[in-house]
Amino acid sequence: MMILREIVLAIAQVVDLAFGIYIFIVIARALISWVNPDPYNPIVRFLHNATDPVLNRMHRLLPLSFGGIDFSPIVLLIALSFVQRILKVLLVQLAYSF
Repeated sequence: MMILREIVLAIAQVVDLAFGIYIFIVIARALISWVNPDPYNPIVRFLHNATDPVLNRMHRLLPLSFGGIDFSPIVLLIALSFVQRILKVLLVQLAYSF
């Protein structure tokens, strides 16, 4: 049972790290939107490819543009932080239940 506990705790850390990395990707995407980036730059293309599916879905569900400012990255960051904390707590509780 100790091995199973350690595996679940390791999974919790990996999930936490993945959410943290994606949060930084969303922040970087929001920051480059303030300037006029080169759309052919590989970094810009990666940021757009990594975040556009989620942000486009949010735009369809919730129109979050007011006065020319898009608030969907902020809502996405809040949602990601919330889900990150919930998943981490659930996985840690699951690990210590073994």
